[in-house]
Amino acid sequence: MKISKSGSVEVLRARLIHSIVLKDLDLSWDGIQGMSHNELGGILKIFGIKSSGSHRERRQRLWLHLNFDSRRMTIERLAEMDRDELHELCMRLEAPLTGNRTVLMGRVAGVLTNQLNGWGRIKRSLRRNGLKLSVSDPVTKAQENSEDDLEIANIDFDMDSPIAVIEDAHDSLILGIDTLGPDIQRDLRIISSYASEIDRIVGTILRGCGGIWGEGQRELMLRISKRRGWPVNDEAVRTRLARVSTDIAEIRGARIGEFGRMSSNSLLREQVISESSAQRIRQKMEFTDSLLREMGT
Repeated sequence: MKISKSGSVEVLRARLIHSIVLKDLDLSWDGIQGMSHNELGGILKIFGIKSSGSHRERRQRLWLHLNFDSRRMTIERLAEMDRDELHELCMRLEAPLTGNRTVLMGRVAGVLTNQLNGWGRIKRSLRRNGLKLSVSDPVTKAQENSEDDLEIANIDFDMDSPIAVIEDAHDSLILGIDTLGPDIQRDLRIISSYASEIDRIVGTILRGCGGIWGEGQRELMLRISKRRGWPVNDEAVRTRLARVSTDIAEIRGARIGEFGRMSSNSLLREQVISESSAQRIRQKMEFTDSLLREMGT
């Protein structure tokens, strides 16, 4: 059996599951169109990606996961495509096919935005505990939350990420920079040379923040970068660095979002004003200050 070795680790993993685990299934575009809502949910779980959503969203997500690298199929990449390529993407993503190139690009971008972080990267529990092929066993949300907490507590955030993650971070920082101004190109190339250091800083922040990665942690990443003299004054550079840092944090097993899964604004407010939360925030602020002092030396 010949399987292409090109692409990221996640792309190769998807090919292996497709070719070995699901070899008897027709996962072409036509085959995906013929699958039921429940069938799609089960297959998405086997691939280890988001399985919720409407019937069409599940079809879109599975097709994207099987055919593209999520770190390279970005909205910026769409600007490099011609009308025929965008027309083909609209057809596969079940979007309207009429309109000029700009209209088609907007439709594809809308799908990619809607499917953001839903494909291309496996869930944390599968990444650490191995592939679970049984998709019929019911698992409550409370159990999932408890498992996530236990997994995060057992992660060693001091360990460097695999070289493939570092390479993907480097590539993501400079992807499509030819369309940007010369100063921004220069700054992004400088930042990309620090890909390994970005990974280590993300790990240090996660260790100090209990494995949580949210807006505060992204801002801390930017502050540390500026303190180190990296060229992060331009908003385009800051946005890319923040996005890549978040990608690394997710791959490392972070829980994305300061407060985890919250079901209502009132619950969120109670969490914020509680004494335990206030103490936690104070501890994080003290850690942030000490980390900045350490990074500045």
